Amino acid sequence: MADTLELLEMIGRTASLRRAPPRELVELLRHMEATEALKAAAASGDDAPLCEELGHKPMHSPQSTQTHGYEDDGSGQDQADLPPAPEPGQPSQPG
Repeated sequence: MADTLELLEMIGRTASLRRAPPRELVELLRHMEATEALKAAAASGDDAPLCEELGHKPMHSPQSTQTHGYEDDGSGQDQADLPPAPEPGQPSQPG
């Protein structure tokens, strides 16, 4: 029996397999002795059989990786440590 992960990698690397009609892909997987879960997923487009076979555990990224890190409340406090911006037309001062 072929390793499911290796077969998935092969499909991912090969454009003709990625774009193959489900019926052709299932036939190829049958010849390669793929697991029933992989053949079922290829036939239906549903990843549930693979999730069950591979022991899928939902992973959620921490919310902090999805935000900018701070919100400007409009009070100007967030900018307190920055030097003042030069007036228009004035050269900036070396720091």
